[in-house]
Amino acid sequence: MESFPDRERQAAAAAAALAEALTGDGPRSLVVTGGTSPGLVYDRLSRLDLAWDKVTVTLSDDRWVAPDSPDSNARLVRQRLLTGRAAGAGFLPLKDAGTTPEADARAAEPALRALMPWSAVLLGMGEDGHIASLFPGDPDLAGRLDPEGERLCVGVAMSGLAPFVPRITLTVAALLRSKVIVLLITGEAKRAVVERVGAEPRYDPPVAAILRQTRAPVRVLWAP
Repeated sequence: MESFPDRERQAAAAAAALAEALTGDGPRSLVVTGGTSPGLVYDRLSRLDLAWDKVTVTLSDDRWVAPDSPDSNARLVRQRLLTGRAAGAGFLPLKDAGTTPEADARAAEPALRALMPWSAVLLGMGEDGHIASLFPGDPDLAGRLDPEGERLCVGVAMSGLAPFVPRITLTVAALLRSKVIVLLITGEAKRAVVERVGAEPRYDPPVAAILRQTRAPVRVLWAP
């Protein structure tokens, strides 16, 4: 775990890590997250002079709400990341015009598969150890955490936290197909979750599927 004295410096380190992953020849792909933590990262990243026209951005998960809803992760990404220099990047939202979250998830899979392996994945984490929309207590969680699972993207009937609306999420099988994963966490409660995963083999929140695997390198960036 890399510790920073404040969220500004944490955001600077995360933006630098993602920018490094997005540098190079050919098309690149970036998976980003919603929530309260990544906004400062997006503000910094959007100002960087990268070959954004070669980058496609998509989401680790989203709420199944209208794209202009305040609860939409796509709205956050459009407002905070896909602006300034980064306005030239492509964007693949998870929510489309399907009749259910599962229909949209299945429709998104071919386009998602074409973008793999990801150049980088940015994830947040809840105090319950959830990542993306992979929540403790979900009856389908085991399959969605399976690194060998066939599905890349699935509908989630009900969120594990407010707002209690259906969601769409990438699975661990999809998230691990990345050259680097950056996990952004803040506060003592989240730090304790990560430290407990490292100390207690039987402690198994969803984030453990990311922290205990060896397929993709993971950087954990923490700030108070």
